[in-house]
Amino acid sequence: MSKKASFSYSILLLFFFCKLIYAAGINIVQKDGVIVQYEKSLQSVAKKVVRIYPQVKRELEKTFGYEIGFSPTVILIGNSKSFRKMVGNDLVVAIAVPQNNLILIDNSKMKTNPFTLEITLKHELSHLLLYHYTKGGNLPKWLNEGISQWVTGGISEMIMGENKDLLKQATLSGRFIPVKDLAIRFPTDRENLLLAYQESKSIVAYIDREFGSGRILQILGHLRNGDKADTAIMKGLSVSPEELESKWHGFLRKKFTWFTYLSTNLYQFLFFFAALIMVYGFIQFIIKKRAYKDEDDIID
Repeated sequence: MSKKASFSYSILLLFFFCKLIYAAGINIVQKDGVIVQYEKSLQSVAKKVVRIYPQVKRELEKTFGYEIGFSPTVILIGNSKSFRKMVGNDLVVAIAVPQNNLILIDNSKMKTNPFTLEITLKHELSHLLLYHYTKGGNLPKWLNEGISQWVTGGISEMIMGENKDLLKQATLSGRFIPVKDLAIRFPTDRENLLLAYQESKSIVAYIDREFGSGRILQILGHLRNGDKADTAIMKGLSVSPEELESKWHGFLRKKFTWFTYLSTNLYQFLFFFAALIMVYGFIQFIIKKRAYKDEDDIID
């Protein structure tokens, strides 16, 4: 079985697994181009999805200049453990299955800052739109994820560990994940997975900053016309993917120097040194106390 076929098969398994899990006691509401499947306890959330969907849809259509002609199915999951079993990851709050126009949302995480139902729905719907816009073809995963974060103000699918600035650490150490390694899939280990999301967010933000948002849409247009990712980037930005990556690294190195790292983490360092001083003082106290005791023993 080819990698592409294997991936499609896994997606189908996920889809039917979700169908099976929610076959009993599932409620369905369909309105304004969206289908919502939910447990009875999540009825109010389902109504909110139906209410906010048209606005979310219009915002994405305006950003990409592309009309959403498909009807997504949103499955609301109230139990975090059930969601984790489905997606196989405890970091993710939602997931999109573009081949089936499917969005799964862990509703238990929707009140955890910075995630809201609106932002999460927009992020996942962006994944579906990008799949249809590029005709399910050559869109690299890093670009897919980076753009979906870009349209939602930098919010990714990650929830746990998002406050860890691994990108800054990678910049200072020079240990980036090569962008070419993020074209098909992201790493599975926690630290590198988080770094992959942060890199994706950063490089798309860099393209927007240095070339303009219109160039991002140009890249997507070339992908839509059948160009491979490297060609689409070259046509859209007039630089090769390797040049883009090198320029982005240079930008990050100027942004994240050791001085800025130390200054932004000043309180942590001060706390660490204060703790060391306390430990040192305690050790000195114990040593002196033992010395006094030994002197008393000699006098006695």
